Amino acid sequence: MKKINLGLILGTCAAIIDLIIMLIQRITWDANLSAFSLWIISGFFIATSNLNVNKILKGIIISFLILLPNLFLIAWKEPISLIPIITINICLGALLGYFIKYSKH
Repeated sequence: MKKINLGLILGTCAAIIDLIIMLIQRITWDANLSAFSLWIISGFFIATSNLNVNKILKGIIISFLILLPNLFLIAWKEPISLIPIITINICLGALLGYFIKYSKH
């Protein structure tokens, strides 16, 4: 249960960081809520996954897989916006993987 709580707490922290970035850019609320939920779900899955890779890579892989379906929708309308989205996803996913690795598995 501790690892689930840690994943949810750190996922919420990543969500807040991403939300601040998106609010500064005046992104629509549907995108804000989508990104917010992505990070909470990513934190949960990173904390509970048994994927046997480097923890930072694990965070990047899992957060990217959760983002992947949305990337198609984003790319269809605004392909240039994929660059900052993927960059932020890599950074926050890596941070989540790094900090969640300290949970007792």
